[in-house]
Amino acid sequence: MEQSRKKFLKNFFIGAATVPAILEACKKADVTETSSTGSGSGSGSCTVSPTETAGPFPTITPSSLARSDIRDDRTGVAMSIALTIKNINNSCAALAGAIVDIWHCDKDGNYSEYGGTGMQSTNYTSVHFLRGRQVTDSNGLVSFTSIFPGWYTGRATHIHVHIYNASGRSVLITQIAFPEGSGTAVATVNGSGGVNYGYTKGLSGYTYNASDSVFSDDRTGVEIATVTGSLSAGYALTHTINVSA
Repeated sequence: MEQSRKKFLKNFFIGAATVPAILEACKKADVTETSSTGSGSGSGSCTVSPTETAGPFPTITPSSLARSDIRDDRTGVAMSIALTIKNINNSCAALAGAIVDIWHCDKDGNYSEYGGTGMQSTNYTSVHFLRGRQVTDSNGLVSFTSIFPGWYTGRATHIHVHIYNASGRSVLITQIAFPEGSGTAVATVNGSGGVNYGYTKGLSGYTYNASDSVFSDDRTGVEIATVTGSLSAGYALTHTINVSA
């Protein structure tokens, strides 16, 4: 079961319908699910961030989830997410008015909107936790309130991101990785202290970034976010993503 899930993660891609304007994209319909291609974008560089798979659990109707607090009923270690979107076609200046969708699994490794199948036995098809959409401000920034993601077999801890320009054209589908190793948030949340917050898996059987089917080719770590904080205070994730818009 898990082998098929891991293989599907690498090969899955999904499409959806297009809308012409940013308000319509947020209120009425979804936008085109086609991604731009590009190489990695290191710190201080101005190249497109890596393109990655959207599936197998992309948000079904992201336009209905225009919100910054994406927790719903999910419990876990608090985490804020701040993403800055920059445009390589404008000397990597901040991209205002971009539509940004994010989604990730809960502390147990399950996604909303899916389930009851071999890939995810728990059925969450009728709920929408840990999914949301925001529009970048004049600084290219979007912010979300969430929980620290759990993990599941075959994947490192990660967050999915789909970015569109203001007219609703898809410009990048990518994923965000987390720092790993002693003292990192991944080690702490999945350690003994995290049990008090419901993270009971530990790291036995965990797939690290270097062996992950998506992040293993990220030799320079451009997909790894900055994560600061603590279990009691919560964590703050910040990351910059470059697109061709």
